[in-house]
Amino acid sequence: MMITRRRALLGAALSISLLATGCSGSDDGDTGGTAATSVSEADVTAALEAGGNITVWAWDTTITKVAADFQTKYPKVKINLVNAGTGNDQYTALQNAITAGTGIPDVAQIEYYALPQFSLAKSVADLNTYGAKSLDGTFTPGTWNSVHAGDKIYGLPIDSGPMALFYNKEVFDKHGIAVPTTWAEYAAAAEKLHTADPKAYITSDSGDAGFTTSLIWQAGGKPYQVNGTEVTVNFGDAGSQKFATEWQKLIEKKLLSPVPGWTDEWYKGLGDGTIATLVTGAWMPSNLEKGAAAANGKWRVAPMPQWEAGGKSTAENGGSSLAIPEKAPNKTLAWAFLKYAAVDEGAQTRIADGAFPATTKHLADPAFQGKEFPYFGGQKVNEVLAASAGQVVTGWSYLPFQVYANSIFSDTVGKAYIGQGNLTDGLKAWQDASVKYGTEQGFTVK
Repeated sequence: MMITRRRALLGAALSISLLATGCSGSDDGDTGGTAATSVSEADVTAALEAGGNITVWAWDTTITKVAADFQTKYPKVKINLVNAGTGNDQYTALQNAITAGTGIPDVAQIEYYALPQFSLAKSVADLNTYGAKSLDGTFTPGTWNSVHAGDKIYGLPIDSGPMALFYNKEVFDKHGIAVPTTWAEYAAAAEKLHTADPKAYITSDSGDAGFTTSLIWQAGGKPYQVNGTEVTVNFGDAGSQKFATEWQKLIEKKLLSPVPGWTDEWYKGLGDGTIATLVTGAWMPSNLEKGAAAANGKWRVAPMPQWEAGGKSTAENGGSSLAIPEKAPNKTLAWAFLKYAAVDEGAQTRIADGAFPATTKHLADPAFQGKEFPYFGGQKVNEVLAASAGQVVTGWSYLPFQVYANSIFSDTVGKAYIGQGNLTDGLKAWQDASVKYGTEQGFTVK
């Protein structure tokens, strides 16, 4: 399974016309528009026994076996599994279906950063109707927070991306580089490596919105504050500036490989040691195993470098939820599938297929933590990643138009990577453009 984080590849942004098109009604959908204030477990059981059809939009390949197993367990239910595109491609298709009022799926995979755009528009259902509140404590704090808007719950987490340092031990050993525990040590390692081998870089970074916000998140930054349609965008906060100052040094010294992520050249660099580390989400192991097979046995995983010595903080980087569109045709069966995929047997099925869990039960499982990874020299990688999941800094928010904001990253912050200004200037330009757009879409932005 290849789980990639697509934020850097976003194309045209979703329109906030969702605010206008998604806010009508709260019907259950199963009975042709009959209103429902709550759905009991007995109601769900009855729906499964009666059967029916549901359409699931998801690009994650682990959902394929989950859907097949669900149909085996509940033979009267038929699932139409559709890959409507990855990330923004699917979001655009979903918005178009919502706007048209036809072709709306019963379940949609939506990444955490994009979920607020749909929840604010009331385009996805509040899952408290189905008792989702009772699942409090089931998921890691970072992922559970990501599917909330106030007291409302708009999706169930299906995976998570707590960050860690993936590094090529062979390269580090060759050049006598110690595993960095702070970002200052990471910068020193970058310089030592590139001096010893001008063809080698500590990592590649040509500018990525998700990576940038994740490092700001870890640094304690809170550039986005959201209260309904009232939004604050401020990259002048301490965490944002800490990132900008330190990462700018790596750019100015040309210590970052300019090779774009997820390209053949990028995987080649990860395989031959010319890209020596990745600081990324816990979903990365299977990507390295399949995309950089030449480095089999050479990579290891360590805790994410800290902004302050002795710190123990991290951030999320990627991850998705499953949500139910408000106008889905068969919402009760959709909920049954959500719970199966995110909490019950389907969660274990996805983990066995390479997904990194969002559920605390699975993260704490000794069998999960004790798994040895041959690609990583037999290391019990999940011990490091599970610890990271419990160290995600709290209080982070995404914009209700984050999809759009990410789409303009390369035209603002991205310029710093090609020598046009610096990261501080780029963040200010990103802030200004986001404020302008949000204001134009009817938000109160400051």
